[in-house]
Amino acid sequence: MQKFDFDNVPDRRGSSSCKWDSAPSGDVIPLWVADMDFPAAPCIIDAMRKRLEHGVFGYVKVPDSFYDALINWFDSRHSWKIDRDMVSYTIGVVPALSAVIKALTNPGDGVIIQSPVYNCFFSSVRNNGCTLIDSPLKRIETPDGFTYKMDFEDLRRKAALPSTRLMLLCNPHNPAGRIWTREELAEMAAICRENGVTVISDEIHCEFTMPGYEYTPYATVDPHAVICCSPSKSFNIAGLQTACIISPDPETKALIDKAININETCDVNPFGVVAFQAAYNEGYPWLKALLDYIYGNYKTLRQFFASELPQLKVCDIEGTYLAWIDISSLGIKSTDLEKIALERFGVWINPGEMYGQEAYIRINMACPRKRLEAGLQRLKKAIESLE
Repeated sequence: MQKFDFDNVPDRRGSSSCKWDSAPSGDVIPLWVADMDFPAAPCIIDAMRKRLEHGVFGYVKVPDSFYDALINWFDSRHSWKIDRDMVSYTIGVVPALSAVIKALTNPGDGVIIQSPVYNCFFSSVRNNGCTLIDSPLKRIETPDGFTYKMDFEDLRRKAALPSTRLMLLCNPHNPAGRIWTREELAEMAAICRENGVTVISDEIHCEFTMPGYEYTPYATVDPHAVICCSPSKSFNIAGLQTACIISPDPETKALIDKAININETCDVNPFGVVAFQAAYNEGYPWLKALLDYIYGNYKTLRQFFASELPQLKVCDIEGTYLAWIDISSLGIKSTDLEKIALERFGVWINPGEMYGQEAYIRINMACPRKRLEAGLQRLKKAIESLE
C-alpha cells in the first residue's frame, strides 16, 4: 500500500500563498483560511507535469473525460448518478454560487442561509442584490462540547415568506462541521418544496468525513436542487480554479449557463482540467490517507483544549477540517482575539464574526501535526495574556 507523508511539507512562504504570505511577519503560524498545507496527491502532480511538458497553454476545450471523471467518482463513491447534460463548469464554487443566485432570482428576492455559515454565503447573496434571510442553526449541548441542528420550525416560517426564492445549504456544514443526515435533508427538502423554494447546495467539503459519518449528496434527496461541487478542497487544488454546477433540468441549466457567461467565469485553465481528472480518477488512496491524518489532528486538538483550555468548548466535528470553538467564557470579541493572537503571539485564526457568530473562532486543522500543536500553544499564550 502506498504511503503518503503529511508531516513533512514544503515551506509555502514566498510562494504567493494567500494563507502564508498575507501574514504581517514571517513567524506567523496560519490556522485560518480553508487551505491545506499538504502538497497535492502525487497522481495530480504527475499529470500536471506531463501537461507542462507539452508547453502550449492556450484556451481549453473541456473534454468528455472531464465529465466522465466527475460522474464515475460520485457514482462509485456516493451512489449519486449524475447525467452529463446536467453539468456546467466554472472557475470555483463561490463563483458558481453567485452565478446560480443571479440566474434564479431578481433583486430583492429572499435567500435563506443558516448561520453560523461560510462567509461567502453572505456576500454572494448581497452582491446579487438579494435579501438575506437567516434561519439560524440551533446549538445543542453534548457531553464533550456542542453541536448544531436545523431549526425546522423557523425554517418553515422563513420559507413561507412571499419574497423567499432560494435557500443556500452547506453540506457538509462550514464551520459547524455537521454531516447532515438523510432524514434531516429530507425534512428540509420537504419544507422548501412545499413553499416553492429552490435549494442550492455547496458540497465542496463532501469528502471530509470523520469516522462513523457518511456524506449524503443532497441531490439524492431533492432532485430539483442545484449542486455546486469541486475536488479543490479535497485535493488542495483550489488555486487551479475548476468547479462544477449540477443543474436539475435544461431550463435551469440554460439560465445558469447564461449567468456564468455574464459573469465571465466560463473559461477554466488547462492545469485545472488535468488536475480535476487525475484527482477523481486516481486520487482516492491519497484522500483516504489524508482523512486518517486529519482525524488524528482533530483528536490532538480535542485533547489540547480539554487539558490546556478547558474553559473553551469545542464543537463536535463530523466533517470538514475546520474546528469551531466557543470563546464566550473569555468575555472578548472574536475579532479582538484574532488581532491579539496574530499581532502579539504569531498565530492566525478566523473570527466567528465572519460566519455570523461573534463569540466563536474557527481553526484550520489541515496542516502537519507539529505545526498545529505549535499554533495551539501560541493561542493558549494569547488567551492567558487576557488574564
